[in-house]
Amino acid sequence: MDVVKSPLPDADLKTVGEALQGALVDLVDLSLVAKQVHWNVVGPRFRSVHLQLDEVVDTARQHSDTVAERASTLGVPPDGRAKTVADTSGVGVAPEGWVKDTDAVGTLVDALGAVIARMRARVDSTGEADPVSQDLFIGITADLEKHHWMFQAENRG
Repeated sequence: MDVVKSPLPDADLKTVGEALQGALVDLVDLSLVAKQVHWNVVGPRFRSVHLQLDEVVDTARQHSDTVAERASTLGVPPDGRAKTVADTSGVGVAPEGWVKDTDAVGTLVDALGAVIARMRARVDSTGEADPVSQDLFIGITADLEKHHWMFQAENRG
């Protein structure tokens, strides 16, 4: 059923739709990984890491909504169901149980790095197909790279 007619040609819509769906899944999973670590972080830097994790969760949730709404705008139904996220995310698995503060930081450095790499590929793939979606990916990538920088700096301390 076509509820919304996209202004994009079919080939471009396919490229952009796949990029938006992949970004949605990665952002939803990033928020889940960060929240899981947030609940279980322990150690001398508990408070600062705990608060920093919530900033990542907020960023990922905000951007996941923007990405899903962009997909809907283009007539691509977004799929953020748990099974879809689990089957297609590129984020990696959150550690089980208590997580030492230094391990929590390392987990986020890795998770953010994985999402950033995939997001940069989406920036490249959508440039000609849909500069509007590309612009979203550029902004998302910038925000994620800032979090990545901050966690890397935290990890070196």
